[in-house]
Amino acid sequence: MRSGTAGTPAGRRRAQVSGTGLLLALVATLVWSGSFVTARALHDSVPPVQHAFWRWVVAIVAVAPFAARPAWRQRHLIRRHLGFVLLSALLGVTVYNTLVHQAGITTTAGTMGMIMAASPILMALYERIGGAPLGARRVTGILIACAGVLLLLGPASGKGTLAPDLTPGDGWVMAAAAAFASYSALLKRRPRELGGLPFLFGTFVLGALMLLPAYGISLAVQGGFEPTAGTVGPLLYVGVFSSAVAFFAWNKAIALIGAARAGVVYYLQPVCVALLSFLVLDEPFGPGQALCLALIVGGVALGAASARTPRRPRTVPAGPGGTPGRENAPGQRPPV
Repeated sequence: MRSGTAGTPAGRRRAQVSGTGLLLALVATLVWSGSFVTARALHDSVPPVQHAFWRWVVAIVAVAPFAARPAWRQRHLIRRHLGFVLLSALLGVTVYNTLVHQAGITTTAGTMGMIMAASPILMALYERIGGAPLGARRVTGILIACAGVLLLLGPASGKGTLAPDLTPGDGWVMAAAAAFASYSALLKRRPRELGGLPFLFGTFVLGALMLLPAYGISLAVQGGFEPTAGTVGPLLYVGVFSSAVAFFAWNKAIALIGAARAGVVYYLQPVCVALLSFLVLDEPFGPGQALCLALIVGGVALGAASARTPRRPRTVPAGPGGTPGRENAPGQRPPV
């Protein structure tokens, strides 16, 4: 913001919008961090597909009082853009979170958080394929983040090997990162006329419906889980907070400040996950993990900083509250 306009009503309005957007992005990031801990905490008591299915059932119930009526009013728009909404639901609801829960069986919450923090690498590749230049700083940041991931899976893994030694869970969370990056690339292309709440509600419902066949198979093969305080409590958390609240806050943040600026806040996620997993699950966090964390967060933050080149802002699709946002640079991206 130019100093000459900082004291004007327009300048104060921009500062207020920026502060609100950053706060909403921080809320979403902090809440999402807890979902990696719950995925690990429930890995031996709730099958992954059932974990994902009930997460979205709870989210639908939580969002319905606010979103069902707007979604019904815009049902013709949802039908018109059904292919877009279906693909978004498949990637962001059906696939992404199910893979995270599957990963929690064989890898730690801290590792999941750090690998997911490198997902902007894939987002940058999507932008490059779309014709957006990356620039030297951004490429450098990507390479630094990649080094952090490789170090995390190799020497810092505690397995006594220099080469990456992947567990099945590491592979699942990498696939989850790819699904999330694809969802994020779609999110900024949401049709302008489709409101944020109807879009959110539509993806939740369609994503849960697409999980139904896998849920039925899981019940038949693995059986159900016992509804206790230790299982229902975390499911309520991921359904209400990690799904309904966090997705609403994140989409609104992107509408207010753009995906690139919101994405910088998201890079705090592995820090939050590492601290939560250390405090709640007693997972190890030593100098090796700290070095990996610094490389990954530093790399992606360096890459994101280089993307925020000042230019004339343009209007982007309205967020969940219906408020149009600004996008400050081409190729802005949201991270889930």
